[in-house]
Amino acid sequence: MSSCQDVCRQRRLYRGSSVLSHSVADMAQEKTPWKEFVEKLSVLQWVLTFLLMGVSCVLLMVYLMFTSLWLLPTVYMIWMVMDWDTPERGGRRNEWVRNWTVWQHFQEYFPVKLVKTAELNPKKNYILGSHPHGIMCAGAFSCFSTECSGFSQTFPGMRPCLAILAGLFRLPLYRDYLMSAGMCPVSKPSLEFLLSKNGSGNAVVIVIGGAAESLSSSPGVNTVVMKQRKGFVRLALEYGADLVPVYSFGENELFRQVVFEEGSVMRALQTAFKKVMGFAPCLFIGQSWGLVPYRTPITTVVGRPISVPHISSPSEEVVDHYHGLYMEALTQLFHEHKTLCGLSESHQLHII
Repeated sequence: MSSCQDVCRQRRLYRGSSVLSHSVADMAQEKTPWKEFVEKLSVLQWVLTFLLMGVSCVLLMVYLMFTSLWLLPTVYMIWMVMDWDTPERGGRRNEWVRNWTVWQHFQEYFPVKLVKTAELNPKKNYILGSHPHGIMCAGAFSCFSTECSGFSQTFPGMRPCLAILAGLFRLPLYRDYLMSAGMCPVSKPSLEFLLSKNGSGNAVVIVIGGAAESLSSSPGVNTVVMKQRKGFVRLALEYGADLVPVYSFGENELFRQVVFEEGSVMRALQTAFKKVMGFAPCLFIGQSWGLVPYRTPITTVVGRPISVPHISSPSEEVVDHYHGLYMEALTQLFHEHKTLCGLSESHQLHII
């Protein structure tokens, strides 16, 4: 009976989504060349920000130190030292930045759609595991670091926080931009603060596969790196935060990547670079200007919460048990929604 109810609920959910898809398709046909150009520019600035803004901010600060404006970077660096721990203490979210018009153009380019399958209780905290990483996590960024996909309306009372590479918050100016979008370091102090000292209603989003998963990102591939990733489960148990699987259908279709085989020299160099720098250098190409991704719909489906008990020092057996439950829930989420999100019945989710 419950499975029949789930199927009926999904049909109602996607009946509305199908209407939305038709309206999106109609909008795409009605888009003027200017509108398409603005959308493309909006996505391009996001890609360039992802790739170059951190380094550009460092170079700008160094350059200004050798000009008559040297006082500006000096004062900023003094303030940055005083503000050093802010990223790991909840950050500095700015709703104005999260609601910039540019993000609406960004969302409409693909478009990105957020799908809810269950309610999230604002009196509790959650750890959302986001899959797959893709090249740049476009779905996760759109849904959790901006309001263009309507997260606050879809999950009232919840505050999403996308956890990303901690080293990025050591870069001047760039750190402030990241914090304004509600991002935080994916470090233990940062995650512990959000789950224990920041009240309730926190939805901490962790891209479980990380940089290792990005190396396998390719159109038609549904592979997630998770079998040995158990730290997020242990953290959930230690703070009693329920686990929620999230899958972004279409994420791996955005770029064409040169995927090197395991054991090859190039793959070994990518892996070595990842261990040193924390991210993987991917060789990819987009649809326009080499960097703008393919205009492919992204559907980010937020699954049902997995109830997790509060255990201060969970044993390995307990961690393995809830890790297994999470993998089962993610697999079920994938198969329940794959055909509704454009995949065929034969597509399988590979967990490595």
